[in-house]
Amino acid sequence: MDPFITHFRPHPNLSDVVNRHIVQSEIEGGVSLQDLAPETTLLVQTQHSCYRVVLQGDGQALISGHPEYCPEPVLVTLEGCTWGGSMLKPRYIGRGMHLEFRHPGYSAPIVTSQIQEIQSLYEAGKSSQRGSVGVS
Repeated sequence: MDPFITHFRPHPNLSDVVNRHIVQSEIEGGVSLQDLAPETTLLVQTQHSCYRVVLQGDGQALISGHPEYCPEPVLVTLEGCTWGGSMLKPRYIGRGMHLEFRHPGYSAPIVTSQIQEIQSLYEAGKSSQRGSVGVS
């Protein structure tokens, strides 16, 4: 066995379902928000909407794309993603997951439908072209 290849080791205190979700998020890919500079712009395509997310730093973003919650850009706090339950992968946007954000006009967090694709329109500090966001 190659000593440089690392395999996921299930966490003993988490259920098999949760450990499977963690592995699936690694396979599907996504992006850690702390790895992106402010003003980075992402397109997040879910089953039902296409969100434009402009990162502002410190977990904040201008988000638009939902006809009810954010038809125009609104400053929100990006919490991270869930697998449809209560377990949150903080400051992460992943394919196959549900984006969760805090909107100033609502007391409960907004949870999107399942994310299908994530594209970078602009990455601050880099001369990037539109394309899929790196797999984590």
